[in-house]
Amino acid sequence: MASLVEVDSLEIVVIIDNELDPISPCPNEAVQQYGSLKDIGFNGAPITNDDRGGAKRELRMDGICCSAHGLSLMITAVKGDQRRTLLFDTGPEEHAWERNANRLRADIKTIEAIHLSHWHRDHSGGMLKALQMINYAKGTSGPLTVDLHPSRPDYRGIMAMEPISLEADPTFDEIEAAGGRIEKNDQAHAILDDMFIVSGEIPRTTAYEVGLPRGIRFDASKGSWEADTLIKDERFVMCKLKDKGIVVFTGCSHAGVVNAAKHAYELADGTPLYAVMGGFHLADADTEKIASTTADLKALDVKLLLAGHCTGWRAKFEIQKEMPGRLVPSFVGSKFAL
Repeated sequence: MASLVEVDSLEIVVIIDNELDPISPCPNEAVQQYGSLKDIGFNGAPITNDDRGGAKRELRMDGICCSAHGLSLMITAVKGDQRRTLLFDTGPEEHAWERNANRLRADIKTIEAIHLSHWHRDHSGGMLKALQMINYAKGTSGPLTVDLHPSRPDYRGIMAMEPISLEADPTFDEIEAAGGRIEKNDQAHAILDDMFIVSGEIPRTTAYEVGLPRGIRFDASKGSWEADTLIKDERFVMCKLKDKGIVVFTGCSHAGVVNAAKHAYELADGTPLYAVMGGFHLADADTEKIASTTADLKALDVKLLLAGHCTGWRAKFEIQKEMPGRLVPSFVGSKFAL
């Protein structure tokens, strides 16, 4: 994908993620991270009276984001004086997205498109509210571009002793009614002045990244559940960062974070991998898979692993042990600059 434009910097606002930690410092000096309690305090509500010994700002608890099981990243690519902003996923439910976007004071009117990494409710649940809020901030009723895979399941679920259904994702009609202009894509393509590339289906090349065990989807026309372990509609987003390399954003890595990283390397015609950010889906993985994934990421020489959402603490521990200093946990409420 030679059309991918090299950008000077990336700014990422974590609107939704599974974990909150506004105290721990960023473990890597190559990354600027904001959103600590100190940052929130310095930007807190002004104190207008003089009954607190000269304190001029108040650190309020309603200025702190709340974690939720899902992911939503507001990503801005910067080249010279040009800025293009993409919303990558929208978290699990509307209230969570609305609350955190407001608490972050995110400049959501700059969002020019929404990308959905795959059809799972923990990534699509805030879609309709996000569309409404973004269009309201822009002062328009839309439409805002929404990049979607065309294969939307009627329902997704997990097969336990019986089928367990997830909430339905927003429908195409609901997204359009909320102010979205749908663009359906299942092939790799560039967006926003070629500053971002959205992948197509991710090739499965590793022996141990086998998808979502017990994943199922419901076909309303047949009235039955069918196996859906591969989650073939999953896609990632990538950028090329000047003097660094490729930055990959992955929603859940059902296809495997190593498979995603390798495919990004191929799409970029061999440009080195610099960072991978998002969910690595290793929280429920066995020890062997975690070790294999970490070893392969190390072999790919990824410099930064901004692991969040479904990665899990055991995988983060293994990454930190095997690649000291390369792990930067992705916490909700954080603002990263690369």
